[in-house]
Amino acid sequence: MDIIELLKSAFLGIVEGITEWLPISSTGHLILVDEFVKLNVTEEFWNMFQVVIQLGAILAVCVLFFHELNPFSPSKGAEGRRSTWTLWGKIVLGCIPAAVIGIPLDDFMEAHLYNSTVVALALIVYGIAFIVIESWRAARRRKMIESGELVVGRPAGSHFAVPADDADDTDFGRITTLDDLTWKTAFGIGCFQVLSLIPGTSRSGSTIIGGLLLGCTRTVASKFTFFLAVPVMFGASLLKLVKFGFDFTGTELAILLVGMATAFAVSVLAIRFLMSYIKKNDFKAFGWYRIVLGILVIGYFLIAG
Repeated sequence: MDIIELLKSAFLGIVEGITEWLPISSTGHLILVDEFVKLNVTEEFWNMFQVVIQLGAILAVCVLFFHELNPFSPSKGAEGRRSTWTLWGKIVLGCIPAAVIGIPLDDFMEAHLYNSTVVALALIVYGIAFIVIESWRAARRRKMIESGELVVGRPAGSHFAVPADDADDTDFGRITTLDDLTWKTAFGIGCFQVLSLIPGTSRSGSTIIGGLLLGCTRTVASKFTFFLAVPVMFGASLLKLVKFGFDFTGTELAILLVGMATAFAVSVLAIRFLMSYIKKNDFKAFGWYRIVLGILVIGYFLIAG
């Protein structure tokens, strides 16, 4: 067993755990990191690894939000169970667009889009999108407060609201809880998720942008993004495992398990950080990070090439 390969896998798990939930593209980062930290594995295993490692990350969502996602929770009454099943229905609905488009195009995208140029451009484009959207939301919020349409601390006539303890925040939206999320909005967010099929876009980034544009608060947009990831990432991982086959060598299995375990532990911390961060901050910092990283990537490969 090569300890160096296991350390590389652990490092990749750290990258996955951080970037899967922050809107900065996990797949994009893994492709870029591969330029500097290469696992000594076959190309087929690497293509499978960078997707299946996400199973560790998704388990963090299942653990942290177990009560909300579990319709059989003992503390839930009939109404609570019904609400949870409805939420799962919306999650499944939101996954349909990406599944319908992504599964047939999986081989094409892997062959033509998984490269540094596509990643860099996607990082920059959606970084700009985050900055523009958050600036637009802040300006709109100010106008709504001035007109009396938005009242901090309680709903106004439009049902837009900001929690009282977030009075200095720039967040707002007519969808302030997951129960407020309609089937139409859930499907709309799922359509935005299709954008994440392009590496560098970020699955969480595309769905969060969709949620914000469709009227969600940052908390609701982020949480629904986490929940959408459960069936999407399980499905994508299963597809990759079936294509690769289950005939792992001992070293390959160890590398995969170490990466998944590390991704799980780091994901727990990353999700907790993001949910705390967005209570008082917008997504502009992530937008600027994406732009700077995209420029650095372009510069690096121009020089290296």
